[in-house]
Amino acid sequence: MQIEPPPQMLCVPAGLWLRPPKPKPGLSRQCLSSDLGCCGAEGLLLLCPATLMFPLPQTPTGRPGSASSQDMDSAYGDSLQGECLRKPDRKQLKLYGVGDPVAMFSSDSSCLSSRGRVSKWFWDSAEEGYRTYHMDEYDEDKNPSGIINLGTSENKLCFDLLSRRLKQNDMLHVEPSLLQYPDWRGHLFLREEVAKFLSFYCKSPAPMKPENVVVLNGCASLFSALATVLCEAGEALLIPTPYYGAITQHVYLYGNVRLAYVYLESEVTGLNARPFQLTVKKLELALQGVNSEGVKVKGLILINPQNPLGDIYSPEELQEFLGFAMRHQLHVIMDEVYMLSVFEESLGYRSVLSLERLPDPQRTHVMWATSKDFGMSGLRFGILYTENQHVATAVASLCRYHGLSGLVQHQMAQLLRDHDWISQVYLPENHARLKAAHTYVSEELRALGIPFVSRGAGFFIWVDLRKYLRRGTFEEEGLLWRQFLDNKVLLSCGKTFECKEPGWFRVVFSDKENRLHLGMQRVRQVLARQPQVVDEASPCHTQEPSTQSV
Repeated sequence: MQIEPPPQMLCVPAGLWLRPPKPKPGLSRQCLSSDLGCCGAEGLLLLCPATLMFPLPQTPTGRPGSASSQDMDSAYGDSLQGECLRKPDRKQLKLYGVGDPVAMFSSDSSCLSSRGRVSKWFWDSAEEGYRTYHMDEYDEDKNPSGIINLGTSENKLCFDLLSRRLKQNDMLHVEPSLLQYPDWRGHLFLREEVAKFLSFYCKSPAPMKPENVVVLNGCASLFSALATVLCEAGEALLIPTPYYGAITQHVYLYGNVRLAYVYLESEVTGLNARPFQLTVKKLELALQGVNSEGVKVKGLILINPQNPLGDIYSPEELQEFLGFAMRHQLHVIMDEVYMLSVFEESLGYRSVLSLERLPDPQRTHVMWATSKDFGMSGLRFGILYTENQHVATAVASLCRYHGLSGLVQHQMAQLLRDHDWISQVYLPENHARLKAAHTYVSEELRALGIPFVSRGAGFFIWVDLRKYLRRGTFEEEGLLWRQFLDNKVLLSCGKTFECKEPGWFRVVFSDKENRLHLGMQRVRQVLARQPQVVDEASPCHTQEPSTQSV
């Protein structure tokens, strides 16, 4: 049911909504209720669909977003067993959407500017699940009945390896230059090590250059800085959905930049297709639709490996996407923060920096951080690599507000130059632990009869719980999310990732065995209490996806 907002009700901007139809004269926009929320990626709780009161794209009769139920638990080259394709939708869903930054604010924070009230709203309403978790965090000894967090994408498997390395003597170093203002791009010694690190692990055809490196305190700052220096206020960045939902806040809160969504569907339409597959055709159609609404698109955001799908773009796909961007003079922001967290070797991951030739190097900007691949989300270290010196300089100027201490820069340089430890100790063990944890959760999901998508990269499995929704709505998705939280397990619901099909959830598996066991036990308890909605489906069949080229 849609509710007309009372005067001055707070509405959240930028990317949490689809652009609504133009209201008739005398009618106001539909607003948000703060009753429900969903914990989004990386500890940012974005709004769950139940709180969304803007009109969504109309769904077909029956269960909206019906599409393929798929268990893709291995690399592309492996067989896909037991795939059941639901009957195609009778009516095609909308292919694009635009985040709307226009908002009305309540008067209860008169001391704040409109931007301040938006920022406060995100804290008050949009991070409920994450705050709840931190107030009741599970601890084996101190709080065994606390909340298990399977919603925040953090790697908690290798603290023993990291702590030993970070305590070694070469990490403990102090000299005057480390306690003084640095070059805002980052100390030269660190940028040199970053360039060597990228050259080696991205397998670049030519050495990366230190002058193309800018160091910031994490990818959140990188998204904010890039959106600010590439776009005017009110312009948009194109992004395929589902996507890492906190980008909504990153690009809006400082830069007032929108996200324009390329909606992907789970339905598999061919033997070589995969769920939620991005194509140039979908990019073209979405761009045309967004432009038709008078919104200017300045760039394209690609996440590779993808979050929350764990998808891997092949070199051919990357070239096609980059070619699309060049034709339309769009910047490309490549987020490769999971590039060393590909634990299925057969996937053949390739960084965009490994390509022999970029179609438009001056508009291609690559980001990476230690938060995921090295399990250091609390350390706050991220890098930008761009050949465009105007972009590098503009971002570096913002490093006055997003820089790192000299002591941390020294530690990061020492870590990144230690290729022997990274390649021979850390990465093999990290991949083995990720694979074991992934296998356990996958087997639990199979035992429950739950379809899921997982490619063997990242820390998460994209889970299809649509059959547990009484009605195929985002409100029902939010109610199910709430039941998980009430049962002391935190998940991320699909609307946090702007998935247009209600009922998808992201389950993070990169945690210790005992916490995974308890978390999945609590998931099972919630689902056992839920009635299942049975959908008619076409006969099951086995699909053999084509192997990606490497």
